[in-house]
Amino acid sequence: MIAHIQGKLVEKSPTEVVIDCNGVGYQVNISLHTFGLLPSTDFIKLFTYMLVKEDSHSLYGFIEKSEREIFKLLLSVSGIGANTARTMLSSIEPKQIINALASGDVGTIQSIKGIGAKTAQRAILDLKDKVLKLYALEEVSLSQSNTNKDEALSALEVLGFVRKTSEKVVDKIVAAMPDASVETIIKQALKNL
Repeated sequence: MIAHIQGKLVEKSPTEVVIDCNGVGYQVNISLHTFGLLPSTDFIKLFTYMLVKEDSHSLYGFIEKSEREIFKLLLSVSGIGANTARTMLSSIEPKQIINALASGDVGTIQSIKGIGAKTAQRAILDLKDKVLKLYALEEVSLSQSNTNKDEALSALEVLGFVRKTSEKVVDKIVAAMPDASVETIIKQALKNL
């Protein structure tokens, strides 16, 4: 197992980097989250996870150890492979994934491209206890934010917006600002609708 790679950054794109370590170039798959955190210097260090299949050996790299741990947790869920896990970490912040798993927020997990309702529910079922224990979180209650979310959706419906469209926008707002008041959610939603 290769735990980390340290060397000169030779190539980079939003999905992969090539790191030169003493004349050997390692192609490392990365998430958009890691891409956004890459330093501007040529010399970098990535924590890695090596995935060995019968037809390929792939290396996945992460700037933060915590992101690598989430990646490994996601791989343990049936129906989530390496590319899906990487897409999840590219779509929303790792902290949002942890919070969504801990609170049982199926909507946030399901909003990620390639994740259906069953996979989202399975991920929550399989990982909720592990995430709560690993990150020493209290079981998060969604009741307050759900009340605010429901009130905001009702208000937007009264204003003439289609509920399904409003729901997508409001879900993103609640995910970004879990403690937002009803007024804040409505104001943000009106800007985005």
